Amino acid sequence: MAAQTASIAPLDDGSIDSRPPPKDLSHHLSRSTKNREASSIKQFYKYFAIPGIGQLAGGLPNNYYFPFDTLEAKVARPERWQPTPNKPIDPPEREDDGVAQLSKLGVGAQSSPLNQPQDTITVPHTSQQKNPIKKVDLSSALQYGTAQGYPPLYYFIRQFTQQYLHPNCPYKGGPEVILTNGNTDGFSKVLQALTNEWSEEKDWTRDREGLLVESFAYMNAIGAARPRGLNIVPVGLDDEGMRADGPGGLREVLEKWDYKKGKRPQLMYTVTMGQNPTSGVLSLQRRRDLYALCSQYDIIIVEDDPYWYLQFPSSTAVNTTTVSDPSNTNFNPSCPMFANAEPRPAHWKSSGYPFLDSLVPSSLNIDTDGRVIRLDTFSKTVAPGCRLGWISAQPALVERILRITETSTQQPSGFVQSVIAELILGPDHSGLKPTTKSSGGGKGGLPDGEGWKADGWVRWLEGLRGNYERRMQKMCSILEDGKYLVKSGRRGSLSETTQDDDEEWAVIEKTPMYSFDRPVGGMFIWLKIEFENHPLFATYAKHAEGPARLAHALWIFWTTKPYLVLVSPGAIFSPTPEIREKDGWRYFRLCFAAINEEDLGPTSKRTAEGVNAFFRIKEKKVIERLLEEDGAMVEARSGLAELTQMMGPC
Repeated sequence: MAAQTASIAPLDDGSIDSRPPPKDLSHHLSRSTKNREASSIKQFYKYFAIPGIGQLAGGLPNNYYFPFDTLEAKVARPERWQPTPNKPIDPPEREDDGVAQLSKLGVGAQSSPLNQPQDTITVPHTSQQKNPIKKVDLSSALQYGTAQGYPPLYYFIRQFTQQYLHPNCPYKGGPEVILTNGNTDGFSKVLQALTNEWSEEKDWTRDREGLLVESFAYMNAIGAARPRGLNIVPVGLDDEGMRADGPGGLREVLEKWDYKKGKRPQLMYTVTMGQNPTSGVLSLQRRRDLYALCSQYDIIIVEDDPYWYLQFPSSTAVNTTTVSDPSNTNFNPSCPMFANAEPRPAHWKSSGYPFLDSLVPSSLNIDTDGRVIRLDTFSKTVAPGCRLGWISAQPALVERILRITETSTQQPSGFVQSVIAELILGPDHSGLKPTTKSSGGGKGGLPDGEGWKADGWVRWLEGLRGNYERRMQKMCSILEDGKYLVKSGRRGSLSETTQDDDEEWAVIEKTPMYSFDRPVGGMFIWLKIEFENHPLFATYAKHAEGPARLAHALWIFWTTKPYLVLVSPGAIFSPTPEIREKDGWRYFRLCFAAINEEDLGPTSKRTAEGVNAFFRIKEKKVIERLLEEDGAMVEARSGLAELTQMMGPC
């Protein structure tokens, strides 16, 4: 594999790294990626920063001709949102205190978070700072830059990744990073680096490569892989996520691989924290089981985790590291719920932040071979529109992705990188005029060096988790209250000889309409509709299109008055036609993240009421009228495919 370039060499902190190096995985590289060479132009960039040098080599525009003199923004303080406790609660409390807490924080209709204390950040045109790692200004951020990312932001993310997110990475030097335009861009580059395109018309079936995915998966990832001719190979799921063993588990898929379909897959795509769409979180033990199989069969793991900070102690799964964290004073090994919990190893290094330590760690922390490629993003922590994220992996793999980036996206937006760098790192504008005073009760522009830093960034993430957890609790409580179809009546006494003739007793019949597990992480509730209990199920089971037609009618019914709810049909998360036809129609994904707080409760209630009303429909003509009004089923399915663009891109 190509040697790591000096530009992405690990920082030297003076300590001795005794960890072994990661494995050489260059045999996984695609043909085109193996042949890539460093950009002949980009190699000059490190010389541009030499003080006093006359720069005549590159094709850079003059920075004084940029039409932006400064960039200014009013920003939140890290402590804006109230965190939730890090310790797991099982079973979760059924109190509605989350709503009250949110209103206290100014999230309801009566107040706005924009009225809370703020600070002002200003990115100046030119900073006098000589150190390129600390220099945040438009003259550098808006120029062509290194493909690995804007130096100040790149070095912060690199340090944060190695020291705080994955401090227990077992290979020498720890993971290297490269900035991306979000996780979708990151995965596209990983596919380009590690898979060769295959064509049914031109190539042998034996040369076809494959991609392992969960049996319900984020479909934009599938959409990126399928045009390359990859064989999409689903692996069974449970409430944690991808299964290692059992029917349909990873072991069975690999051991029973049919080579008539092509090569045994050597690349896996998985969302391990807040799995999209099912919201499971893989325990540390499950990660070890999956990793052992991937090591045995030489598979590279692509861990796409935009929801890594959204792990909810109030609904923590039994078999998670969070349960057995040493800080959890309620941990009781003799209790059945802790039977499968795995304590962290004795040598496990703390991140220094109780919040981060309370989360199930990334698979990078058990990556002895260097075969995990992790995708992170600012899309869920700052905003999707900033289109900024990063890849963490062993240096040699990152170096190859760097070569791809140099001749494609080059680097993320300089505007975005400079604003986020200024927010997190803080200004270092010695010699410049002070910034204007901020509004909303905040202090003036941040003084030199007083950005969020790692402490503020972790506190911001902790507060975000708190708000999303309260939203999850609220929606789940409302849905749980409405999941049964209840029929009640009065019947006469069965014992007329011993009871009065007019004595009656109540009869209550409860039929489950849907089921779900409280999300352990992420932004979604994975709702399974018990269509078998619908009065028309037997009728539609005989239909040519099967009960999927009944499921599509429910999706339409939800969008009608008085319900007016739009959810994501499970069919669009089915990676193969077989899964879509067998099980995909049974599920719907509900997102509790984006909707305004004042609308969350009423919308959740209308969702439950819509199912209740739909289960009371007993005439087939009512269902068919819904489908006719929506148009032909073929057109409807085409419309569902278009919905994937709004179903939670990374």
